[in-house]
Amino acid sequence: MGQRRLDHVGIVVRDLEATIAFYTKVVGLELKDRLTHTNGVIQLAFLGFNGSDETEVELIQGYSDSLPAEGTVHHFAVSTDDIEAEYARVKKLDVPHLDEEIVTLPNGYRYFFVHGPEGEWIEFFQR
Repeated sequence: MGQRRLDHVGIVVRDLEATIAFYTKVVGLELKDRLTHTNGVIQLAFLGFNGSDETEVELIQGYSDSLPAEGTVHHFAVSTDDIEAEYARVKKLDVPHLDEEIVTLPNGYRYFFVHGPEGEWIEFFQR
């Protein structure tokens, strides 16, 4: 199974630019990367600390037009070094929801989501 750790927390935002500015100026995170999802709509920004390529926070714009006033944590991600093996393992467990396939982003990151018992989203993520 390899070593596991929390990879990042995904936060749905209305204004990506303003949120990047806040997180970099106020929180001290550094913008690591940004890209458009393969669906052509959702904009993603990856932020982290200490000059490394690690992502602690992923900002997501364009996911929903009906966000509550409070900040919305969309998901948390667990890193894996073998996304295919994790997908096969989880598929056998009959979880409430499992993505139909592993998604590959333009930067090569790969992921899939499952839903937890309260409907929360959990991402398995490989860089």
